[in-house]
Amino acid sequence: MELKDGRKFTHKDLVEIAYRWVLKNGSCGVAFKELDAHGSSEIPDVIGFGGWDHSVLIEVKVSRSDFLSDKNKSFRKSPSEGMGSQRMYCCPTGLISKEELPLGWGLLYVSPDGKCKAVHRPMVEYPSEHTTGTYKRYYRHDKNTTAELGIMYSALRRLFIKGLVKHIYDRKYTRGVTANDVIEANEIVESGLTIDKTKQ
Repeated sequence: MELKDGRKFTHKDLVEIAYRWVLKNGSCGVAFKELDAHGSSEIPDVIGFGGWDHSVLIEVKVSRSDFLSDKNKSFRKSPSEGMGSQRMYCCPTGLISKEELPLGWGLLYVSPDGKCKAVHRPMVEYPSEHTTGTYKRYYRHDKNTTAELGIMYSALRRLFIKGLVKHIYDRKYTRGVTANDVIEANEIVESGLTIDKTKQ
């Protein structure tokens, strides 16, 4: 599939789109893109983290061959060795059908104008702990918590080395911050510009 300007989606294009999606729609307060953490064979295209052991893994696919070969990875063959309590593929519209998805995986489509839409997010019915009824929630995978902790340790260690960990003690950074604020702030950092702290 091509973008409106005729250019084909690249892997990097979709990683950026999936990153924005997980921060805006995945109940995640922090996310990482292709962060290589020592000790894990899995390098998520995008992984977001929220409270209560919540994590969302997004794997980006721009070709059929890439999607079909994904199942051969060791942590796909043994799903509990992979990351993400929720897991999704992100691809150009129509590249993957929901009928092809592994058990419990969701699917994000990206249209030619770059808009990302969840077309499948599997729900599971669970017995209630407090009543005789049931409730539904998104499918939750058994996951490799050690690998996820490795991602978070690696990220914090890099900040620590740079002398930036001190900022986590500043409570003003947690007040009234939206997903768009987080995305904008990190785009500024990645571009090498200085953040205007009067806006934070």
